[in-house]
Amino acid sequence: MEPLKIPQMIYEIQGQQVLLDFDLAKLYGTETKRLKEAVRRNIDRFPKDFMFELTREEYVVLRTQFATLKSSGRGMHSKYLPFAFNEQGVAMLSSVLNTPKAIEVNIQIIRAFVFLRKYALSHKELSIRLRELEKKYDRQFKDVFDALNYLLNKDIKEKEQRDRKRIGFKS
Repeated sequence: MEPLKIPQMIYEIQGQQVLLDFDLAKLYGTETKRLKEAVRRNIDRFPKDFMFELTREEYVVLRTQFATLKSSGRGMHSKYLPFAFNEQGVAMLSSVLNTPKAIEVNIQIIRAFVFLRKYALSHKELSIRLRELEKKYDRQFKDVFDALNYLLNKDIKEKEQRDRKRIGFKS
């Protein structure tokens, strides 16, 4: 199992990072139908903050992404709306799907979620630092531009004074 493939399967839906049931089924080496059956048999373990079913609109948007991102596979475009599992839902799946492969895959998935969270935090910190630097140097450059504008305007005013046609008495 390549750990690099898991982050590509994580989508942001309803403000959460989630894995979809058909991707999980592929990772676990089972059918999507069997995974959903196991979840439905243990639905009390999956509250709404662990797992939710996509709306028709969300699924339509995702299907347009699948057309370009993935080859059509069995179960990819079923007539049933997919389940979306966040990190806690995936962890709960390990108690429902208790095979050695499911446990191994769950460990890799949790690591992928942790990696993405760390990446997002470092990305956010870098963005904040970059904005701080931009503000700092924008102020410094503003001072330089103000000074240049003053000098340019001063030269222009002096030139206008020299080029101005004098009126009145000349001695």
